[in-house]
Amino acid sequence: MGQLLLITAIGSLLITLLLMPLSKKVRNKELSSKTFTSLFITTFFVSFISVFLTVYISKIDLSWTIFLYVIPVVAIIGAIFAVGKEQKIKSAIVLVGIIGIGYLVSAPFLNANEKFKSSEMKEKTEISSFDETKTPASVPPKFVKNKMKKAFGQVPNTSYYELGNLQIQKVNDQYVYIAPVEFSGFFKWFNGKTTPGYFTMSATDSSDNPKFVKAEMNYVPSAYLNKNLERHIRLQNPSLIFYGDPQLEIDEDGKPYYIRSYGEFISARNGFDVKGVVLVDAETGATEKIAIADVPAFIDGAVSPEAVSLQNSYYGNYVHGFWNSLVGKKDVKLPSDEGTEANVSPIFMEDGEMYYFTDFTSPKEGVDSMLGYALTHARTGEATYYTGNLEESYMDSQGALEIIEKKFIEKEWEGEMPILYNFYGEASWLSAVLDANGFLQNYFIVSAANPEISAYGTTPNEALRLYKTALSRGGSTVDGTSNAEEAKATVKVVRVYKERVGDFTIVSFLANTGENFIVSTEVAPFAIYLQEGDQATITYAKTGEDFQPVKALQIEGLK
Repeated sequence: MGQLLLITAIGSLLITLLLMPLSKKVRNKELSSKTFTSLFITTFFVSFISVFLTVYISKIDLSWTIFLYVIPVVAIIGAIFAVGKEQKIKSAIVLVGIIGIGYLVSAPFLNANEKFKSSEMKEKTEISSFDETKTPASVPPKFVKNKMKKAFGQVPNTSYYELGNLQIQKVNDQYVYIAPVEFSGFFKWFNGKTTPGYFTMSATDSSDNPKFVKAEMNYVPSAYLNKNLERHIRLQNPSLIFYGDPQLEIDEDGKPYYIRSYGEFISARNGFDVKGVVLVDAETGATEKIAIADVPAFIDGAVSPEAVSLQNSYYGNYVHGFWNSLVGKKDVKLPSDEGTEANVSPIFMEDGEMYYFTDFTSPKEGVDSMLGYALTHARTGEATYYTGNLEESYMDSQGALEIIEKKFIEKEWEGEMPILYNFYGEASWLSAVLDANGFLQNYFIVSAANPEISAYGTTPNEALRLYKTALSRGGSTVDGTSNAEEAKATVKVVRVYKERVGDFTIVSFLANTGENFIVSTEVAPFAIYLQEGDQATITYAKTGEDFQPVKALQIEGLK
C-alpha cells in the first residue's frame, strides 16, 4: 500500500503542477498567496483521490506510461490559464504528450519483430513416444466440472457459493483437477465473509468422485473491496504489469494459494513478456513477488495460459512482421482455439511437468492440415515447436473433432480436449468423447497422418490397446514405447482368447511365465491356430504393458 500511496502522490503532484498557474504574473494579478496555496492543496488533494480511486476501482497499473494518456489533457487546461514562458512550456508538454499517445497507439504496428523474438521457440520434429504403461491426464474439464457441481452439497451454506474456475495440477505425485468455491454475489460475500475450501478430483480416473477439502479463504476473485484478490494484489504491487486471471495452486499439504503472472510490456503499453508470479496466501493475504526462476516446486502453472496463448499468437503471426500477418501471410501459422484454457490445453508429460499444448494450422480457409504443434513449459515459459514428419500431412485438432462428430453423429456425441501424442511411433490425437449432457462416454484415438486408423474405448488404456491393433491392421509399424526393447522367448500357452475385428483376428494369450501377449493375424497369420498347451516362439516389444505386442510368432510343430 505504501508504494501505491507514493506513486499516487508523485502523479498527483505532477498533475497539480501542470494545472496550476505558477508564474508570479498570473498569481499576483488573479490570486492572493493564501488563495493560491489553498487552491494548490485542494487541487493536489482532488488529484490524489481521483488517481487512487481510479486504481482502486479499475485495478489498472500505475506504470509511468499510463500518465501519457493524462498529461496532454491536463497540460492543455494548465496552458489556458498560464501566460508567457509558462504557457509555452506547458504547450510544449501538450505536444510531447500527443507524441507520447501516438507512440502508444502505433506500438502494435511497430513492435511485431520484438514480439516474435520474445516468443521464439526451439524446433524439433516429434515429441518422444508416450509410455503406454502410464495413463495420460485425459479426463476432460467439462466432465469434471459437471461432477463437482453435482457434489456441491458437500459445501456448508451451499446457497452462498458457486464453483470457481477449474485447473489441473500435480499434488503429491497425483494429477488432479482443482476448483475453488467462490461467492455467488456481493450480499453472499457480505454475509459469508470467507469461502470454505475447494474441490479436487483425479485427472486420470474418470470414475473418481470429487472431494471437498476444507480450507478457509479470505482473498478470492469473487470477494469485494479489499478482500477482492485482484485488488489486493494491485494495492500491494501498483506498478506491476499482469496478464491472465489469478489461478489457485495447492501445496503438498493442501494449503491454497493464488498466483498471478506478471511481466513487462514489449514496448509502450503493448505486448507482454512474463517475468514471474505474485503469490498470495488465500487465508492471510500475505503476498510475495517471485521471479520465474525461483518459483516454488508446488506451483505448476507459473505462466498463465492467457500469456502462453498470446506468445503462440506472436510466434505464429509475426514470423515476417506485422503487415505480412495481414497481407500475403507468408509462413504464417494460426494457433488453434480448441484448448480448454485460453485456447491452450494444460497437460502433464512423462517428466511429471506441466505443459501447455497448442496445434497450429494454415490461415487458408477450409484447410484442416496441421502445420505443427507447440509445448510450453508451464513453470518456465520455455517453448518447443514440433514440425511433425515433414513427409506426411498431419490433421489438425479441428479435423480430429470433426471425425469424432461424424463417428457418433447419431448419438450427437462430441470430442473435447484433443491432445497430440506419439503412440507407438505414430502421431495420434487423443480426445475425450462427451454426450450432450457433458458426461464422459469414451476415449477416441485417431492417427494424425492416417485418419482412417482410429479406435475408442471406455478408458484411455483400453483405447490404446485397441488403437495398437488398428495400427497393425492399417499397415503401420507398431514400435511400442520409446524405451521398449525387442525380446525373444519360447513360452507355453496357458489361455487363449480370439476376437474377430474387421478382416483379421486379434489373438490374446497368457503364457506360463505369467505374461500376456497380443497379436493380429495380419502380422502373424498362423496365430489363428494358436491353442492352449502350444509351445510358441515369439518376438515381442517388451513394453511392460498388460498385453505386450507380438511382432513374430512361430508355433512348435506347425509348418
